[in-house]
Order: sequence, then C-alpha cells, then structure tokens
Amino acid sequence: MELSLVKWRNLSRDKQLLNIAAELSRAKNWLKAKDYPLSKICLKRALELIDLSVEVRKNSYGLKELLRFRGVLADFYINKEKGCSRFINLCKVFLDFSPIGHNLEF
Repeated sequence: MELSLVKWRNLSRDKQLLNIAAELSRAKNWLKAKDYPLSKICLKRALELIDLSVEVRKNSYGLKELLRFRGVLADFYINKEKGCSRFINLCKVFLDFSPIGHNLEF
C-alpha cells in the first residue's frame, strides 16, 4: 500500500510512531520464524515510514533521535543481522519515543 506524504502528515506523531512500530513488530515475528526475506520487507517498510515522518516533521522535537534510530535500523537491515534479541531491544528503544509506546509490549 502506497502512503502519501499528505496522508502521513495528517496523522499525529503518536499514530505515525505506532504505524512504524507495527511494521517493526511484523519484522520481529518473521525474524523469530527465521523468514528473513519477509522480515526484510517489513524492515524496508519501517524505514520508508520513518523517512515520511522525517519529511513531515523536519523541525520538530525528537527528530535527531528518530534519525539516529533510522541509522541503527538501516545498519541492521544492511548487515543482515539475524539476532532477534538485539532487534527486540532496538524496537523497545523506538517505543520510548512516544508516551503511548511506553504502554506497549514488544
């Protein structure tokens, strides 16, 4: 599903982060199942959603942290790491970007 910049801009920051977290959760499930091609698709989608968030919130609070997270996630994607526990820890850090994320388990 193609998501437009306009539609993404209309979502709150929390909703954007929850959408990204959903892709990360899918990636985690595929990593646990050792289906690396499908996990890679989810990781790529999460990166695309992060890019949309960066584009619509260029001067907002937390942008630097979001870009750092993107860099670490991209490194995980490129280096084809298979470590699910490291990935889960990475995602828990991501959920800390939003107060709504504190209530979610990953």
